[in-house]
Amino acid sequence: MSALAVQGEAREVVLAEAQAVHAMAVDEGMRQQLAELVAAADGGEIGESELALAESVLELGLQSGRIRAVYGPGGEQAALRTLRRLPRGRDRVESTNEVSAALRTLAGTTLENVTLAAVAPGAFTLTIDAGGVSASVRLDASGARLTSLGT
Repeated sequence: MSALAVQGEAREVVLAEAQAVHAMAVDEGMRQQLAELVAAADGGEIGESELALAESVLELGLQSGRIRAVYGPGGEQAALRTLRRLPRGRDRVESTNEVSAALRTLAGTTLENVTLAAVAPGAFTLTIDAGGVSASVRLDASGARLTSLGT
């Protein structure tokens, strides 16, 4: 992926979050990387070398609730839109689209059973039985993955 342009509220959130994490960083190497991200965000274009760090900074802010608390729902939505344009975010969108397409095979059938199981911290398996077909979906930080679909 090449550089990512960030403008408006998205730029402000990425910039401010990068500055906040930079202020707390103690490792000099990480401080330098964060300083580069701050400069890139300030310029409105995150370079390829800063994309993974920008993604981690946004994920941290979203998971902790800080982005919503500090910037409100609009800032949170701007961060989410930006995150979906970054590599891991694009992978999550793609995986959920693939799972949704597979689950469409259950459309119009009679729902027989639905279960949700916690399999690890932050990881769950959703099982849906409908029309004689059972579908299991794993949900975790990596996204959604269809783990089984069959009778």
